[in-house]
Amino acid sequence: MRRRLTPLARDLGRILMALSGLMFASILVSLVWREFYAVPALLVSGLLPLLTGLGLTRRYDAPEGIDKLHGMMIAASGWFLVAVFGTFPFLLVAWTVALDPFPGALAAPAAVDTPTLAAFRDPLNGFFESMSGITGTGLTMTDDEGALPHTVQWWRTLIEYVGGVGVIVLTTAILARPGSGSLTLYESEARSEKIHPSIVSTVRTIWWIFILFTFLSISLLWLAGMPAWDAINHGMTGLSTGGFSVTDASIGEYGDPVIEFAMIPVMILGSIAFPVHYLILRGNLKNLYTDLQTRWIWPYYGLGSVALVGLLVLDGTFQPTEMAVAGVALAGTDAATFQAVRYGLFQFVSAATCTGFGTTGIGDWSVASQLTMSFAMVVGAAAGSTVGGIKLIRLATLTKGTVFRIQSVFYPDSAVRFLRLNGRRLSDDELSHELEEAAIIAFLWFVFLSVGLAVILLSVGPSFTLENAVFEIASAQGNVGLSSGITGPDMPTAVKVTFLFNMWIGRLEIIPVLVLLRGVFDGLNVYR
Repeated sequence: MRRRLTPLARDLGRILMALSGLMFASILVSLVWREFYAVPALLVSGLLPLLTGLGLTRRYDAPEGIDKLHGMMIAASGWFLVAVFGTFPFLLVAWTVALDPFPGALAAPAAVDTPTLAAFRDPLNGFFESMSGITGTGLTMTDDEGALPHTVQWWRTLIEYVGGVGVIVLTTAILARPGSGSLTLYESEARSEKIHPSIVSTVRTIWWIFILFTFLSISLLWLAGMPAWDAINHGMTGLSTGGFSVTDASIGEYGDPVIEFAMIPVMILGSIAFPVHYLILRGNLKNLYTDLQTRWIWPYYGLGSVALVGLLVLDGTFQPTEMAVAGVALAGTDAATFQAVRYGLFQFVSAATCTGFGTTGIGDWSVASQLTMSFAMVVGAAAGSTVGGIKLIRLATLTKGTVFRIQSVFYPDSAVRFLRLNGRRLSDDELSHELEEAAIIAFLWFVFLSVGLAVILLSVGPSFTLENAVFEIASAQGNVGLSSGITGPDMPTAVKVTFLFNMWIGRLEIIPVLVLLRGVFDGLNVYR
């Protein structure tokens, strides 16, 4: 066991030290909003990973080299530990408010002691919120996000923001370690393409791009009419395709089509691979259509949105009413059609980008409408971006590779053929490798999706429909965050634990988690 896990210790310590820095920095939010009672909770929360991280880094020497096995184990265990330690701000703030142990300026106002915050007194609920945030999922244990203290709202936003780019990407950017080890860790976090030859330069460029787009997103939402605090939080969680909100009804709280349409390009920005963003910012605009995943994104979003809007219209989901849009009065069928377009477009993009913002209740939508969104959540968008799901590159590989294999039947055995895939010319052996990898991920994805679905159906009983359960587990494993109404602080413990596992494996594309579990079981001699 020690031989297996010792090479992980130092890098895990570095990851925890980076996390502690985020906690200490968040104290500034408590001070700005005069939530002084939250400061001790954040100090203690930050000291725990800091001391643990320092202990690990000083106790263990840096490994000479990180191979693929240990890279995957570090990625999987690192994300899990970040979620564990990320629980403490939720837990300690909630208990600080409940016990109110501090006098004077540090006393907690009675108004913040709400049932919403009280849910985080349960460590499992806090762990769920932390895992949901760091994996960029957005499923929540809160009943009313608007009732949370600003400190807690910020912590939810910050962990989603960091989780969208990647825990290891953050750690590599701050605590850069030269050599091939950083590249191995980078690749183990479900990333492959580099922007620069140096992995440290690559991750720092990713962060510069992300910060630039963050300011653009916040500005766009603010100009669209969103209050400044809301624009900051929604701009960060929208770009990171996380979906945590600071309002009770997510983006639907505002009831403003202008804000909803402004959010769509923010979500799309987060769903495009960072290397493509880098090339476009350097003036290489042709990557909008030459890059395979980016080229597939536009018809994928377009056709999916048209399909969902069409289903909403045919199902009569929205009844004729009277409303005004940009000063234009709409009534009857026109108003119902506009509502279908408004909500169908937003919700499909929200699902396909794995963001999870909501504008309307979807639990009572038709089976076909919910399954259309479930498909979008399973597929996701571009690899190398902030999204979850199987990813478009794997869908493209499976589609083009299958067609290529079928066509090969009509060619003589002596024929030499190649498949062009995203600018690469793949031989038969290379195609076999790519197909095998894509097929394994897709197969495992549906295996764990099915297991999670079975747990939900056995646990929640007849309270929800089959399509509700499919929708919810697809949302959890796809790191989306849209809910049909199942997720909440009162759902069965078995479902909470299942969702925790599905969110974890979904963010890391399953295999690193399985490698970690296999390594732990092997170290404990479970198989003997």
